[in-house]
Amino acid sequence: MEPIHNASLTSAEISQLWASYQNDTLAICVMKHFLQIVEDPDIAAILEESLELSQSHIPILTNFFNGENWPVPQGFTENDVDLSAPRLVTDHFMLYYIQQMGTVGINGYSMALSLATRQDLHTYYKNCMTESMNLQAKSNELLLKKGFYIRAPQLTPPSGIDFVTDQKFLGGWFGENRPLATLEIAHMFANVQRNVLGRSLMMAFSQVTSTQKIRDHMVKGKELAQKQITQFASKLNDNDIQSPITSDADVTHSTYAPFSDKLMMYHTNALIGASIAYYGTSMAQSLRKDLQLAYTKQIAEIMKYASDSVKIMIENGWMEEPPMSVDRDQLARKKD
Repeated sequence: MEPIHNASLTSAEISQLWASYQNDTLAICVMKHFLQIVEDPDIAAILEESLELSQSHIPILTNFFNGENWPVPQGFTENDVDLSAPRLVTDHFMLYYIQQMGTVGINGYSMALSLATRQDLHTYYKNCMTESMNLQAKSNELLLKKGFYIRAPQLTPPSGIDFVTDQKFLGGWFGENRPLATLEIAHMFANVQRNVLGRSLMMAFSQVTSTQKIRDHMVKGKELAQKQITQFASKLNDNDIQSPITSDADVTHSTYAPFSDKLMMYHTNALIGASIAYYGTSMAQSLRKDLQLAYTKQIAEIMKYASDSVKIMIENGWMEEPPMSVDRDQLARKKD
């Protein structure tokens, strides 16, 4: 039998490697810019670690592609970042960005790990998962140390356990409903935090892009994020639960672009993709019907926004084609 480590990579494995290459080259550009403007040495140390991790992944990913005779993706290069650009975001934003991207990385590597069957790839993604977990833990610790960490709500413990005996537990599409369950609270609280980051990023990108169409698109994204923050906060407030405090102070007044429009558009679309996945999980784990309806509407809204993002990328020739299966019909037509 052919040794397992010599088996050809599956389509699922190739898809994850391709996405990893895109995300790591993007992260290298972002971290390099952050390191040019960061002032806090503690935050700089975490940014440096994040940069070194992404840089260490590139030769490994390149070897995986070369070993399968797959073309190495272009991803993002030094042409996509201007290291002379002035400060666009604060040190606080950078630390919060690292924490949130660490969470995204954990979820992404979890998926990649579950799809990896070849031992060398499984080991690689297991290491990446550990790196992301460690980086997130360090960013959480530093957020706590500096007083920036936003804690999820604390609830009063019940007097004992109970069982659901009435269909009213599922609630209705409209009107009064039972109090929120802890898992429902957790998802909404986290979704507010993610949208706060997304809103700030869209605001920053809208300030620096040189293209009116992209500027309008980023403003639309900022408004969509704010709309969903308001919706989540309203659900929490209806249950006398404080939603996370939000602020726009993390974005400076700079209008000088540190990143290419291509990078900003890809980053926007990547965050949208992550949001759709998070909302899907939130909907699946929320039993109240009104919450399920809210998530359904929100997913539809951001999917429309994602479609508009892809159209802009295609129009400008910025969308690198992912690994594709062979078009057999096209091959047959060429033969004719």
